[in-house]
Amino acid sequence: MVALQIRDVPDDVRDTLAELARVRGQSLQAFLLSIVVNEARRSANADLLARFSERSDGSRLTPAEIVAALEEARSERDAELEERLRANNSTT
Repeated sequence: MVALQIRDVPDDVRDTLAELARVRGQSLQAFLLSIVVNEARRSANADLLARFSERSDGSRLTPAEIVAALEEARSERDAELEERLRANNSTT
């Protein structure tokens, strides 16, 4: 894992994020990590959709194929996140 740092965050932005975290019952650290993880997930989904849109035969995917592909990608993502959490918890 790596540490990320964001500099020059305005006080009002930090306060708003801290309040959103508090409402969710999370630390600011956990809340910001969830935002970063969600953005990475969206990027992966966009890549997956782009990959399917570039099919050489020009065919369209059925809704069932799309659902299956997304479920597979989500399962892989969830397994990776669980592994990261286990690794993180074992080091603390």
